[in-house]
Amino acid sequence: MNKGYLILEDGTRFSGESFGYPINKKGEAVFNTAMVGYPESLTDPSYMGQILVQTFPMVGNYGMPSWEKDPSTGIDLFFESGKIWVQGLIVADYGKNHNHWNAVTSLEARLKEEKVPALSGIDTRALAKHIREHGSMKATIVIDGVMDDAIDENFENRNLVAEASIREVVKYGSGKKKILFVDCGTKNNIMRQLITPDVTLIRVPWDFDLSSVEYDALFVSNGPGDPTKCGRTVEELKKAFAGNKPSFGVCMGHQLFGLAAGAKITKLQYGHHGYNQPIREVGTDRCFITSQNHCYCIDATNLSADWAEWFVNLNDGSNAGLRHKTKPFFSTQFHPECCGGPRDTLFMFDHFLQSVINK
Repeated sequence: MNKGYLILEDGTRFSGESFGYPINKKGEAVFNTAMVGYPESLTDPSYMGQILVQTFPMVGNYGMPSWEKDPSTGIDLFFESGKIWVQGLIVADYGKNHNHWNAVTSLEARLKEEKVPALSGIDTRALAKHIREHGSMKATIVIDGVMDDAIDENFENRNLVAEASIREVVKYGSGKKKILFVDCGTKNNIMRQLITPDVTLIRVPWDFDLSSVEYDALFVSNGPGDPTKCGRTVEELKKAFAGNKPSFGVCMGHQLFGLAAGAKITKLQYGHHGYNQPIREVGTDRCFITSQNHCYCIDATNLSADWAEWFVNLNDGSNAGLRHKTKPFFSTQFHPECCGGPRDTLFMFDHFLQSVINK
C-alpha cells in the first residue's frame, strides 16, 4: 500500500496508508460514530462532497454486497442508492479479510471500482476530537505517487440537492392512495417503507410543481448540502401547506419544512452523523435513539404560530422535529427508516401511512 495523508485546511496532517482508488480528493471532513452500516453510509447521497471519517476502529470486515435490485421496484436491495457519494473514506483499521453472508467483494475493491480514495491507519479518535473542537472543515486526501492536484469542487456553493435528485418522474406500486415523493437525494430505505399495497409512490424531482398532479399525501426526502439553496422547493411547500393533505419530511425534508414554516437555518459545528443520537419528545419524558446525518439544523425560534417543536436533540438541544398544531404535517431531523441504525422511531412511517390510508 502507498502512503497517504489527510491534510485539514488548518494545516493539521494525519498519515496512513491508501487502500482505495489512487486519486487526490478534496471534501468536507465529517465523522460518523456508527459501529456498523458503512455500505449504507457510503451510498447515502447526503454525504455528497464529504470525506467520511469512521470512528469505529475496524471497517471493512464484512465486505460489500452486490448491486442486486428488487425485481418488483428496481430499487437496490442492499444499498441506499446506486453509487458511492463520499469524496473519500478514512478509517483506523481496514479489515482486509471480509466475511459475511451477502458479501460479493471487498470494501477496497468496491472503492477502487467507484474511484473513491481511502486511508487506513489514521488515528480517527484524534481526528474526530479535532473536528469536534474546531468544527467540520475542508480536507484533502493526498496519495504518494499521485501527481495530479486535488480539485476544489466548491460543494458548499452548489445546490447539491439539484445534483442528487432524480431527473424524471418514476412511479412505484399501484395502490389507490397516491403519495407524492419529492426526491432531494433520497435514501432507498425511505422508499422501501412507503411502498405498500395501498400506495402508489410518485417520485419527483426536487423542484417539481406540486400542483401539477393529484395526490393524497406528500413526502419530502433527505438530501445533501445547504437547504437554503432549495428556494423552489420551499415555495412549493408553502403552497402545499395551504391545504390539508398529510405531509412528512425527513432530514433535508425536515429543514425545508422548517423554512416553509418561517424558521431559519444554522450550520452545526460538526453536525450529527451516526446511529446513536438521543432525542426527546417535547413536553414528555419519552426519549429515543435515532439515526442522523446532517450538518445544518433548524433554528425554531422564528417558527410561525401554527407550528411547534416536536423533538429536541439531547446532546446539544438542537431541533429534531416539527409538527403543525392543527394540520397533519410533521417532520423529523432524524431518520426513522433506520437502515443500519436503531428502529426506535420506525413507527412514524406507520403513523404517516395510516393518516394517508384513513383520509
